[in-house]
Amino acid sequence: MPSGKTKLKVLNAVSEVIPFIATGGMGQVASALAKAVAKNCPDIDMRIVLPLYAQFRDKFEPQMKFLGETEVRLAWRTLYCGVQELKTEGVTYYFLDNRHYFDRESAYGHFDDGERFAYFSKAVFSVIELTGFVPDVIHAHDWQTALVPVYLKTHYYEKFGNIRTVFTMHNLEYQGQFRPDIFHDVFDLMDYNANLVNYDGCINLMKGAIVCSDKLTTVSPSYASEIQVSGGYKLEPIIRENSYKLTGIINGIDTDLYNPATDPLLEKNYTADSLDGKAVNKRKLQTLFNLPKDPRKMLICVVSRLVSHKGIDLITYMMDDMLRMDVQFMLLGTGEHAYELFFEERAVRYPDKVAVSIAFNPEIAGKIYAGADVLLMPSRSEPCGLAQMIACRYGTIPIVRKTGGLGDTIRDCSLGNGNGFVFEDYNAGALLNTVLKALDLYTNRERDWKNLMREAMRRDFGWDISAKAYSDIYKELKRK
Repeated sequence: MPSGKTKLKVLNAVSEVIPFIATGGMGQVASALAKAVAKNCPDIDMRIVLPLYAQFRDKFEPQMKFLGETEVRLAWRTLYCGVQELKTEGVTYYFLDNRHYFDRESAYGHFDDGERFAYFSKAVFSVIELTGFVPDVIHAHDWQTALVPVYLKTHYYEKFGNIRTVFTMHNLEYQGQFRPDIFHDVFDLMDYNANLVNYDGCINLMKGAIVCSDKLTTVSPSYASEIQVSGGYKLEPIIRENSYKLTGIINGIDTDLYNPATDPLLEKNYTADSLDGKAVNKRKLQTLFNLPKDPRKMLICVVSRLVSHKGIDLITYMMDDMLRMDVQFMLLGTGEHAYELFFEERAVRYPDKVAVSIAFNPEIAGKIYAGADVLLMPSRSEPCGLAQMIACRYGTIPIVRKTGGLGDTIRDCSLGNGNGFVFEDYNAGALLNTVLKALDLYTNRERDWKNLMREAMRRDFGWDISAKAYSDIYKELKRK
């Protein structure tokens, strides 16, 4: 960057980010995007603001610098906000401290989540005033920060009217919907603002962000098209009205973090050119889950939330038929209780074929990606998905349904130069037939299977291209 040229300033407002806290893909995306922009875009100063949750306070707070405290006015309440700063891997993080709202056992799922994240969204502007970092662009993510573009239009336009906003929809299933009678007291909005957030008989915070933001993005090109027709969970008309500002940008993964050549959690590291370590990790994984250490049995895995839109219902319908094949099955995840019970029962019924861990454990997930042969991801809807890309990175072949980002990232190997198996019809028979195709290739054509593994591992799922797409959006907004 030429000397003396002012950097474009971007503030990411997000409710979770690794390495601090992540309950899903959004936390991984926010972190990887910021690091990629810091690495590849020297003309952009990107910073992140997030809550200081109890889950990581003890570990990371000693490394933080206290910048000061401020007040946040939310309707009739005047609330404390402490601001801490931490710089790491080229990214500056601001942490908002309010123990009443954020010292909880979990980040989400509380009766006052609407109030908690309304506070957070308002506090973003208090941080701007306290730090003096006035961004050209604020990038908000999902319903937890959907009020940021709304508050900019309704409360802070006179002071910060030059700031532009980007809003990313990671998953429209969760929209921040609340009953209308808390419009004033919780969200600090006036009657003349009602048209911004009222929708389908309730307050819908994501609808407000769609209407008020300057640019909309979502996490894959296919998902951007799908949510205008179906899969928008009733927001399709609003998305179509605002489609002129919508762009689908495929997520990437952190290829330094997910690297079988250097991953410290693996029993033995390996690369696409030297696959021997894959078998070592498979044997270790079978031992860890008390499955027979048979190198030739195709080991099928699921690493997922156990909810129907992830295609878990399809797996349950075809599972007994699948287990008649010469395979092993392994599952890691939590979710709906009926699904948890189903898989635990199958583990008891088929102890030599099925292993189940009802848990959320990133370390074990990493071992599964490295040791399994196949990943099942037959989602009914999938905005982007990260698991299929992580699996490819480790040479574990995805079986996916063609929807959203799954169709954008996985090409069926029967078409040539593929990196997985893809089916289209949402039914258990289509999934079972695709598993049979994979088993046939795995069992009868070992050389072709290894070539498929190499093709999957060499696919570039890094953030460089996607970071460039976001940086172009930021710069376009700055010019307006």
